[in-house]
Amino acid sequence: MRTSALRAATLAAAVTVLLPLTACSESGTTDDPDGPPPSPVAANAAEASSSGELASQKLTWKPCPAPSPAQGGGKTPSPLPGGTPWECSFMKVPLDYANPGGETIELALIRARAKNPDKRIGSLIFNFGGPGASGVATLPAFGNDYDKLRAGYDLVSFDPRGVGRSAGVECETDQQLDARYETDVTPDDSAEVNAFVKDIKTYALACKKNSGRELPYVGTINAARDMDLMRQVLGDKKLYYFGISYGTELGGVYANLFPKNVGRSVLDGVVDPTLDSVQSSLGQAKGFQLALDNFAEDCVNRGAACKLPGSTGKEVEQGISGLLTGLEKNPIPGIGTRKLTQSLAITGIAASLYSKETWPLLEQGVDEADGGDGALLLALADSLNGREADGQYDNSMAANTAINCADSKQRFTADQTMAKLPEFQSASPVFGDYLGWGLMACTGWPVAGVWETPDVSAPGAAPILVIGNTGDPATPYKGAKSMADALGKGVGVELTYEGQGHGAYNSGNACVQKVVGDYLLNGKVPAAGTVCK
Repeated sequence: MRTSALRAATLAAAVTVLLPLTACSESGTTDDPDGPPPSPVAANAAEASSSGELASQKLTWKPCPAPSPAQGGGKTPSPLPGGTPWECSFMKVPLDYANPGGETIELALIRARAKNPDKRIGSLIFNFGGPGASGVATLPAFGNDYDKLRAGYDLVSFDPRGVGRSAGVECETDQQLDARYETDVTPDDSAEVNAFVKDIKTYALACKKNSGRELPYVGTINAARDMDLMRQVLGDKKLYYFGISYGTELGGVYANLFPKNVGRSVLDGVVDPTLDSVQSSLGQAKGFQLALDNFAEDCVNRGAACKLPGSTGKEVEQGISGLLTGLEKNPIPGIGTRKLTQSLAITGIAASLYSKETWPLLEQGVDEADGGDGALLLALADSLNGREADGQYDNSMAANTAINCADSKQRFTADQTMAKLPEFQSASPVFGDYLGWGLMACTGWPVAGVWETPDVSAPGAAPILVIGNTGDPATPYKGAKSMADALGKGVGVELTYEGQGHGAYNSGNACVQKVVGDYLLNGKVPAAGTVCK
């Protein structure tokens, strides 16, 4: 059974979802020779983010309800240490910024007030990545980790457009999603390839049918404009920001659009803005393989305490590969009537690599699956796919696909994908096929994307702290330097954390937290190239 603790363990890395359910790649043919209509974005990137009327709206803050099913469900958020409650509100934004006086949608917001109003710097806005993660549900889950930052800030997060309670994208039913996640996502013959392609296109049509109005407007550029409107509505002259994983891309795009409005900003678990979809997917394949290598070596170094067979890291991984090979034809019992398939097992393994704290779950899950019990690996897969124990899914994966496909121009055919597979297999024997076939995630999507890579250059912006983790599986370490360089000289300031897992601040490393705290609370910019161990 999936528990809130398991969900928290997976989210602790601030979710970046694996690319089989996200971005697309390299130009390919589509069923429509003219292509789908483009995502509407303003031609002028410096366009004001809102009308004066929306910028002057007053928010009504109330006690927060329990998260909705689309946000992941759960209990009403508990107060922070000292009793500070969480408050929730909704903010109106234009559906289409090209028509700011037209139709609006509402974004769900959450906040916890600063400890001392007299020393308040402003609102620190969080985005926890995905894309697709509900900030309203995630911030309180890890509020204790950020509580010391309330010395100077209201802690604020939100469900970006298309996510959770913010005009959340809807695609397939819970039952359809169960079937979809069981489907073989590494097809081996023409029949399986045809079934795979059909499933992707069926999913895209379901998204169009159920959320066609929102799909053209859920991209990152509009989310960045929403944040600038949020800044104004919250009464801040500058945007104070903490972006994690995909949230770093959002932060970079914001800096490009509104460089003069950038305040103290932290980008942690950094997406490389210079990579196209193929390069990004290959980077993830290498990153997850590195994390699996590190897990396997750790297992061997613990000797008899490790439950998995093998006297070397390679032998441990061969055992895992053997398990996955067997599951392709012979799924094993999982939870209730649900079985653990190869696809779900790979997802569960990936979920456990987001944080070193969940390595024990990976060891236990593989050991139990070797013995015919797939419950734990299935629960780990559910945690990443956004499935609750009662069978309800949140909308994180639907939003993830919608946002990525609204952003990315690239579309891949099956033939183009197969031509790329050897490169992916070389990058990762375990995750290569999985991530390689993920290049087709946007095939047949009803809205065209707007970029091959995002523009994050921000000349004139205030210094932005960019943190890279040398052992990060989801956003490989070199992406931090790429982001710092792309932001521009004097803007991107790189901090290195020599650790494991996705992201750095939530690792609990005292050095990282001190550097971030000194920067956000005191304005102390660290020397570029600072290293925390």
